[in-house]
Amino acid sequence: MIRNDALDRLPVRHAVPELLTALEERGTAVLAAPPGTGKTTLVPLALAGLIGNGPRRRVLVAEPRRMAVRAAARRMAWLLGQEVGGAVGFSVRGERRAGPATRVEVVTTGVLLQRLQRDPELPGVDVVLLDECHERHLDADTAMAFLVDVRATVRPDLCLIAASATGDTRAWADLLTVLDSTGPAPVVRATGEGHGSRVLFAAPPPGVRPAHGTWVDPALLRHVAATVRLALDRHEGDLLCFLPGTGEIARTAGMLADLDAEVLQLHGRAPAAVQDAVLKGRGPGDARRVVLTTSVAESSLTVPGVRIVVDSGLAREPRTDHARGLGSLATVPVSVAVATQRTGRAGREGFGTVYRCWSEIDDARQARFPSPEIRVADLTAFALRTACWGDPDAAGLALLDTPPAGAMAAARSVLTAIGAVGEDGRVSERGVRMARIGVHPRLARALLDGAPEVGARRAAEVVALLSEEPPRGYGDDLAAAWRTARRGGDGYGARWKAEARRLERSAAEADPGSGTGTGTGTGTGDGGGTSGGAARADDAVAGLVTALAFPERVARAREGSGFLMVSGTGAALAEGSALREASWLAVAVADRTAQNATARVRLAAVVDEDVARAAAGHLASSGEEVHWEDGDVVARSVSRLGAVELAVRPLREDADPGLVRAALLDGLGREGLGLLRWSREASELRQRLGFLHRVLGAPWPDVADGPLLDRAEEWLEPELSRARRRAELGRLDAGQALGRLLPWATGEAARLDELAPERIEVPSGSRIRVDYGGEQPVLAVKLQEMFGLAETPRVAGVPVLVHLLSPAGRPAAVTADLASFWRSGYPSVRAELRGRYPKHPWPEDPGAAQPTRHTSARLRRG
Repeated sequence: MIRNDALDRLPVRHAVPELLTALEERGTAVLAAPPGTGKTTLVPLALAGLIGNGPRRRVLVAEPRRMAVRAAARRMAWLLGQEVGGAVGFSVRGERRAGPATRVEVVTTGVLLQRLQRDPELPGVDVVLLDECHERHLDADTAMAFLVDVRATVRPDLCLIAASATGDTRAWADLLTVLDSTGPAPVVRATGEGHGSRVLFAAPPPGVRPAHGTWVDPALLRHVAATVRLALDRHEGDLLCFLPGTGEIARTAGMLADLDAEVLQLHGRAPAAVQDAVLKGRGPGDARRVVLTTSVAESSLTVPGVRIVVDSGLAREPRTDHARGLGSLATVPVSVAVATQRTGRAGREGFGTVYRCWSEIDDARQARFPSPEIRVADLTAFALRTACWGDPDAAGLALLDTPPAGAMAAARSVLTAIGAVGEDGRVSERGVRMARIGVHPRLARALLDGAPEVGARRAAEVVALLSEEPPRGYGDDLAAAWRTARRGGDGYGARWKAEARRLERSAAEADPGSGTGTGTGTGTGDGGGTSGGAARADDAVAGLVTALAFPERVARAREGSGFLMVSGTGAALAEGSALREASWLAVAVADRTAQNATARVRLAAVVDEDVARAAAGHLASSGEEVHWEDGDVVARSVSRLGAVELAVRPLREDADPGLVRAALLDGLGREGLGLLRWSREASELRQRLGFLHRVLGAPWPDVADGPLLDRAEEWLEPELSRARRRAELGRLDAGQALGRLLPWATGEAARLDELAPERIEVPSGSRIRVDYGGEQPVLAVKLQEMFGLAETPRVAGVPVLVHLLSPAGRPAAVTADLASFWRSGYPSVRAELRGRYPKHPWPEDPGAAQPTRHTSARLRRG
């Protein structure tokens, strides 16, 4: 019996007629309905004609999460008074409960993508409702792009609905415009917010540090736990608390262990029994419940009995280091859209209360929407899907955001390396088989190539471990985790076994010849115990399959500690890891935060060098390596696997001269031109040339370090090409080499001594060296030697700066205007110094005096 009383309480029912009209007239629509109004449950039933008077249709509802799929299907079946699998069914990877009578099928967006790629026409489907579009998951964006293409080309009768609680409806309406020349798709808005809720701000105490990477300040978790206690004291009903990850859930649960309430932990990896218990609600007389959850409970779920929400204000988003092929999670403040979704959980069944664990000031600074996953995620699977779709660059797809060029290039590089696409980006037959397996292309490669080597069952079991990372409690040794999963006894083990069976079937379907392989080692299949020999075989199998999936993460132990991946990234194991004594590892899971140069290994398997060489063979190279290191040229013959050196032999005189020359130039660039021999004459020549370049410009050369290094081929040859090491650079006469840069072709070189003379003759007859090292040429000369000279000497038209010295050679005055000095400066200098140096002439009229470099007595003797 249909539960009309429950349906009548859902506010979205008032928008259904407008939505049905939009589909009849345009075939597309955007449904904007606040959380708790029933868009996920009532609308599909109305679209299918299971309630109301609408036409009978087959409706596909796509949700971003498996938990939401099961919950939505159960809720709709309950509203119809039926069991799941009848008029309402669901499909997730590895499980399907639907039949010929199913009119509404709820699927994950991943399942929808698989169906689209197998048969783009979606035969038998009349309407596709893509739910929670505002979350901007990559699979959802991709599915909508493919659906738009399908409707525009082969299924103009296929109706499309983009449904969201908080998203940018205008953007989705414009996206669907490509299907209709009359303008954007209609936007149908449902009013109401369920039963409503009140929002209170519970700002954390001062000193709480911002989250970074996956680290969250324990002080914030203590504040969240305290807020949970406060909310339970003040309000009735169960409580739903949002935290960023499973680690924070476990720590917060520990802080709440003494509560007079049942504390449940709800996340994507929670056992099915826990998920079912949470979604079923509590019975009469049961204790109040506190449900600690991740973002899985943000949307499309009703947790019965919840009247209170405590929001930590944090969420986890993926980040990808495309250069190193490493992924990580970043803890970020939630967006306005996500906070609104979480708020909606409190008012699903009655008026609720929401505590936001941040300040009102921070609330005003929140981003409107979460980061689109297409901008930050690994795009390898996306690139394979678009290649299979016939659009390798995704240039013709209706996407809200263009995929970043760098991420797409990195994805194509991976796909080319594993044989999924050709050099032109077009999908290969092998790539099509990989896409049909339903896992990341790397894992599909490992399954297809590993099955003939180790047997389809064992390859599938390891790939199943890699496709959903085992719980941290399983440890970081993949082979040991494999044995733990075989023993079962927890939710993960059950899911792993089901996925392994699915993958074994997929391997056989994708490549029938691989399914009968028996492998190269011994083992017990999916049995429980293992003998010592089987255990060793497990290690080898786990290592081989992992290395096939992630060849650039094969890592060799470094001297001292840690490992070096062939990609060039350092890797470190946790203290106490059983893998620390291994010589080689195949790293399955690792992450690297922006603050760390070394990746943290979360899961790895032991391999030997032969497996490493085989898996990462495309990264193998050998040859001469000549470079500047530790202040000199290092030349050696190296065999390497990516960044890992396998064998090294020093080279003496037989190193490639061109490589040696490049290394010497690198050394000059790093350590400067001081590596050359700079005599006094060479340094002075460089200063004179620098002065002429500043004053006259071309053709006089720029002799600063940068320009000289840029023109090394002009002035350091042929000596540079004959040099083999640092010591030979040190014997190279820099002054002689600089002479090659003089403007000989124009004839100006002959004027060097005229324009920038090395010495200037002063009135006493002395030839005094000019210092060109500063901004202005300097002539340092004893004052008595300049008597009688009224005009300041010039070089290249520039007056020199005359440093007039005492008879002892100490500075007495500095001037660039001798005539002015004789008039106004000299009398005070004379008064100060003639008593100190009485043997030297100090005439009252220096302009008429005889210049001399001698004493007065010597001057009188002639």
